[in-house]
Amino acid sequence: MSIGESILIMLQDEITEIEYNRYIKQLVFCTESSRSNYALFHAPNLLIANWIKNRYADKIAHLFELKNGIKPTVSIEVKNKNQSSPKPAAIVPSNETVQHSMLNPSYTFENFVAGSSNQFAYAAAKSVSEKPGKVYNPLFLYGGVGLGKTHLMQSVGHVLQLQGKSIIYTSVEQFLNDFTRHMRNHTMDRFKDKYRKCDVLLIDDVQFLSNKIQTQEEFFHTFETLRNENKQIILTADKHPKQIAGLEERLRSRFEWGLVADIQPPELETKIAIIKKKCDINRILLSNDVINYVATIIDSNTREIEGILSKLHAYAQLMHQDITIEFAKNVLKEQLQEKRDNVTIDLIMSTVSKELNVKPSEIRSKSRTRNIVYARRVAIYLAREHTPMSMPQLAQYFGMKDHTAVSHTMKKIQELLKNDENYKVKIEELSNKIMTPSST
Repeated sequence: MSIGESILIMLQDEITEIEYNRYIKQLVFCTESSRSNYALFHAPNLLIANWIKNRYADKIAHLFELKNGIKPTVSIEVKNKNQSSPKPAAIVPSNETVQHSMLNPSYTFENFVAGSSNQFAYAAAKSVSEKPGKVYNPLFLYGGVGLGKTHLMQSVGHVLQLQGKSIIYTSVEQFLNDFTRHMRNHTMDRFKDKYRKCDVLLIDDVQFLSNKIQTQEEFFHTFETLRNENKQIILTADKHPKQIAGLEERLRSRFEWGLVADIQPPELETKIAIIKKKCDINRILLSNDVINYVATIIDSNTREIEGILSKLHAYAQLMHQDITIEFAKNVLKEQLQEKRDNVTIDLIMSTVSKELNVKPSEIRSKSRTRNIVYARRVAIYLAREHTPMSMPQLAQYFGMKDHTAVSHTMKKIQELLKNDENYKVKIEELSNKIMTPSST
């Protein structure tokens, strides 16, 4: 295994399995052309090369620096057909001492977009970065996939690393693998030195400690040692400690000793702000129409954003086109290739009811209250757009006089869509929610 291959394996722990298999796995490290200050990888085509270059070149360089102490220039190039495949290099021994901190360079407070859905967790993380080991120890962040838990945790790590503190960032899976390997090799002293002598311990996905009795025992003692020495601990999980099954009570209670903060899915305004921030970071120019469209097609996993932006940017470069709304819709159509046949009036009513905080019975009533009229119009429009129901059928379902009432409602909505940008964005967001499995 070459050093480049080992770097890609390290990266595998940092990204989703889909991204690794779809993009990173296709890279080939060119041993013959690479040097200590230059790392060359070959990609099968320009699209993949640009995507990885925009998203992960800095991270790959960072991992080289952790492993060798030298941060190289990372080049991702399309392999010329006449070039021979690089010969495999000798296996490079792993160096545990440089793997203690694998922070993503882009996961900083400056790059984090705070909104109502994550403001509490953001404020807590900032406080910890200012007074590590003194406030909120441990800090336990929980929420769904791609909401920013790891970003916030590593943001604290970056601040404290600049202060000269030793940081360990790892996942429970990595912790478990380390524990198993050292147990097998009878080198537990080295394991304890690694995890108990740091200043800050950052651990992702602690829900995977579930039912790992022996690992929980070791984790408990590591936790106790660090906290007794006022060393900062930050943990993330997909659920509250009380909801993690198969977790020892003594660990559960200790996870709640400091502060438990949740991160909710971002509202539309926050998603738009995140997209704008990502565009600034990656130097991608998008119109407000395209930004709003991207915000409506992603659900809650904001990790999708960088992939979408990279895809738009790469396609625009390859096809020499500007990124218009029509171009974006065509490129990203696979994002919306959900099963429209499964959209029903009941699903639409449920989604509109939940999002607009109006009961389905109120939507179908004859109430003229402003918020109910608004919800009724939205439901009628979405039903007409996404179901085979005719106007007479919709009139009957919503208790309206006849199909002309539905026609009048549709015309009114078309006027609003043309003249009210906020209304248009909300309709698009709801439209995409009913076409994705997560909305059910």
